[in-house]
Amino acid sequence: MPSQPISASGTPAENKMGVQPVGKLLAGMAVPMMISMLVQAMYNIVDSVFVSRLSENALTAVSLAFPLQNLMIAVCAGTTVGMNALLSRSLGAKEQEKADRAANTGIFLALASFVVFCVIGLTFSHTFFLLQTDVEEIVTSGTIYAKLCLGCSIGICCQFTFERLLQSTGRTHLSMCTQLLGALLNIALDPIFIFGLFGAPRLGVAGAAVATVIGQCTAAVAALMMNLKCNPDIHLSLKHIRFHGPTVKNIYRIGFPSIIMQCIGSIMVFGLNRILISFTTTATAVFGAYFKLQSFIFMPVFGLNNGMVPIIAYNYGAKKPDRVKKTIKLSIATAVSIMAVGLAVFELVPGPLLSLFDASEHMLSIGIPALRIIGTHFLLAGFCIVSGSVCQAIGNPLYSLVVSVCRQLVVLLPAAWLLSQTGNLTLVWLAFPIAELMSLLMSSIFLRKTLRSADRVMAQPS
Repeated sequence: MPSQPISASGTPAENKMGVQPVGKLLAGMAVPMMISMLVQAMYNIVDSVFVSRLSENALTAVSLAFPLQNLMIAVCAGTTVGMNALLSRSLGAKEQEKADRAANTGIFLALASFVVFCVIGLTFSHTFFLLQTDVEEIVTSGTIYAKLCLGCSIGICCQFTFERLLQSTGRTHLSMCTQLLGALLNIALDPIFIFGLFGAPRLGVAGAAVATVIGQCTAAVAALMMNLKCNPDIHLSLKHIRFHGPTVKNIYRIGFPSIIMQCIGSIMVFGLNRILISFTTTATAVFGAYFKLQSFIFMPVFGLNNGMVPIIAYNYGAKKPDRVKKTIKLSIATAVSIMAVGLAVFELVPGPLLSLFDASEHMLSIGIPALRIIGTHFLLAGFCIVSGSVCQAIGNPLYSLVVSVCRQLVVLLPAAWLLSQTGNLTLVWLAFPIAELMSLLMSSIFLRKTLRSADRVMAQPS
């Protein structure tokens, strides 16, 4: 097994996350992730833009598939959040064996997740769409799309894992390269398979799924090669890719709340789709378009979080409180600034944004006020997203879980349902800013408690 990097003095070399100036470090780790997340958001939008050229029902089918896809992403992302935080803390505490075990166990969990979602996709997709609509075109197209995305999910499961391994050791530029590769390949293949260009079969909605799967599998292979050749801080081994109870427990102690939070997102979207489709299927298409558009604003913040979490976890493990606090302050300021840009765009040009999806006059009449109303919660969301990730990185994931449950299930869905009883669709969108106000209050309280607890831990002698 390769040894830990050694400094010129003969002592173990400190990872850059413990010594590099925080501003430079956060920029170096977060900016590549933000760029790659922007590209991810772009291909999500491009995917729907091409599909919308088929028909509004095709766009609705992809939109209704989102809760199933989000469930899969929730498990992948949540598992790797736990793996990432455990691995970074272990490296910060100079516990190499624990770091390696976290990495290899994380790979095992990725493969197990693929098996589970493959079964779900192949057996449950048709029933899932029938629960939402009886429009035959939507059910048929959506079922095929979901079966392909979930049945071939080994790509996304492994891509998440191998890219997070690069991120957890500070090599976010390599992770950016693999994400860019997968995203750009997906963008290039979308029109080819959707419309049957260059001799390829015209697959329609299924073509979007095929392009997505190919992009994910390619990125996963590239990320694996990057880890094997360019990531000496962790050591991967086939014989160690297995179930290890204590490590799995520690990974999910941190990651499970993240999984639940994103799964709650699937429940929220499913429930809101049911509320909106009672008005018109066009309202559901608008909501689907909004989710694609808002990802272009939220994804950079998630990229910022991906760069922030290993820095906080490492310096928390190394007991460096000043670096932890400075990282948090810079991250919050950056997130709110990004969200301010998103708010301005949603308020000023909602019509052109929706026109990307070949919106009809009816869709524009519903969508323009929807985007303007929903966009008002962006500034608050920037603070809340970073606060939740800080709690996870330091080891208090329950806080972010409670906030997510209250925001989406206790406030947003009931508020949307109550507002829908007025018969005025425009009022339903007010549920978003209402829920975010509650989230802001709770996030502020929990972040303060988490930092106080962290200060006490970091003040103790090693």
